[in-house]
Parts: sequence; C-alpha cells; structure tokens
Amino acid sequence: MEVRDLMNASVVSVEPTSSAALAARLISRHNVGALPVCSEDKRLRGMITDRDIVLRCVAAEEDPAQTMVRDIMTRNCATVSPGDDCREATRLMAAQQVRRLPVVEGGKVVGMISLGDLAKSRRFDMEAAQALSEISENIVIR
Repeated sequence: MEVRDLMNASVVSVEPTSSAALAARLISRHNVGALPVCSEDKRLRGMITDRDIVLRCVAAEEDPAQTMVRDIMTRNCATVSPGDDCREATRLMAAQQVRRLPVVEGGKVVGMISLGDLAKSRRFDMEAAQALSEISENIVIR
C-alpha cells in the first residue's frame, strides 16, 4: 500500500512569517499536533508542533503573538512521497522520532501521514506500534 492511499490530502499549513499564536490557534482549531510550514507557493520550509510552541516560545518567555513561526519551527524535516510504501513511512517516523510526516511531491506539500493513519488501516498496525515504541523509548522527562 502506498502513502497516497492513507495520507490526509486536506492539509492546513502556516507561513514562516505567521505568528506562533496563529500556529497554535490553527493546531487547536483543526485538532492536529503539527503543521507544515510552507511558503506561498506551497513549498515545504519546515514543521511546527504544539511542543515547539510550548518549549521554544512559551517556556522561553517569548510572546507568541510576536514570535514568528520561522524562529521556532523545525527545519530540514523528513518527508515522504505519495508513491512511497507505507512501511517506509513507519521506518522513517521511527528513525526521525516523529509521529507525522509531510507528503511532498514536486517540492510541494500534497498531504500528511501520521502513525494514527497507519494504525487505523489495520494493515500497518504492527509497524505503527513498533514505530511508536521506538519514538517513545527515547523520550526524556526532565
């Protein structure tokens, strides 16, 4: 099964010059854990998660309304293509310690795939569980 078969093609993204506050509102409104950061032409520039906002902005005592997404986003994030095998997506998630991957084609974001998407398919629930286990192994509580 290919990534295109399980990905969510309805992607909400944010621009690098948007505020962290806007990113947080979008994450909340759309009930997602991460947003791709895209330029106006939909090219991927990075990812921003709810955790990025909390740790790199709020905990650092920065003003979310004044902090730009580009200042706290993760750059050079892992991606998959729509034609990639779903098992490759789970391996990449585990290796990169992420639960979501942007799906990129021709340099532009065309979807998102998550461990949840893979687990719900039932064909990849074991791979998704293994990837989650590997991601969770390296979490350090401070």
